[in-house]
Amino acid sequence: MDNGQNRAMEGSLILTQGPSGFVSLVGKPNVGKSTLLNSILGEKVAIVSHKPQTTRNRILGVYTSSRGQIVFLDTPGIHHPTHKLNEYMVEVALATLQEVDTIVLITDGTRGITQEDRLALERVFSLGKERPVIGVVNKIDLLKPGEKERRLQELENQGPFTRVLALSALTGEGEDILLDTLLSLLPIGPYYYPPDMITDQPEEFWIAEIIREKIFLFTHQEIPYSTAVVVEDIKEKEEILVVEAIVYVERSSQKGIIIGHKGQMLKKIGEAAREEMERFLGIKVYLNLWVKVKEKWRKKEGALRELGYRRPQKRAKG
Repeated sequence: MDNGQNRAMEGSLILTQGPSGFVSLVGKPNVGKSTLLNSILGEKVAIVSHKPQTTRNRILGVYTSSRGQIVFLDTPGIHHPTHKLNEYMVEVALATLQEVDTIVLITDGTRGITQEDRLALERVFSLGKERPVIGVVNKIDLLKPGEKERRLQELENQGPFTRVLALSALTGEGEDILLDTLLSLLPIGPYYYPPDMITDQPEEFWIAEIIREKIFLFTHQEIPYSTAVVVEDIKEKEEILVVEAIVYVERSSQKGIIIGHKGQMLKKIGEAAREEMERFLGIKVYLNLWVKVKEKWRKKEGALRELGYRRPQKRAKG
């Protein structure tokens, strides 16, 4: 996924230095962080769903234009953790606050400031000290006339923001103002990534995320949150990409739901994931899915590590 082209690479002149730096996208679950990142880049680098806590890892997305380079870090939603996986997700989000140049805190304009928003605000202003914080009211396309101004004022009253903006990650309205604001705040220096690179995520990670996204799409209640996906093998054979992947669940009953009657649910998940992989990769894909039980994996530190959820390490810039 390192050969995509940003929507915003306007003009023919792409420099190798200018305003450049790291920006963290944070907020409570389900406020549209991943949707915003995908919209800015013009490519899908982070999975999305209407269910909260879809994002579990830090997703890096690189925006490059003739004006500068912004390295976005999309993060899991900040919330009160209830088990080890939740703890890991919150730790991933909070780790970015002290590593970036600027923080973008996103709220859902259709809901106003909630208790979860206040938790995110508290963490941002305590851990992200001395960094500019841009407050964002998202989903303005769903607001009634006059409601946008009320939401902006409500957010502005929550803390010492550098600036408060309104936008719609779904329609793109207001994104240019956010980008202009971020570029004006970032230091001048060399670009961290090549101009044609949009993410550092390996192919295996992206494939696993696409499968997990389809599980979120087609299953309900606790099932999406109890599943993890591990890509065991990827091989290219005669212009066909052969992918072997395992879906892990916590209980045998969940395994039955994922597989479905006569295997129909697993087939539905696999077909949707395969079609998206083929659209993006430009190659035929043969996807082989298995379902296995790893009991209470969300509550076990060792199981989390086995499934690829490792505690964040401090990033060295430069």
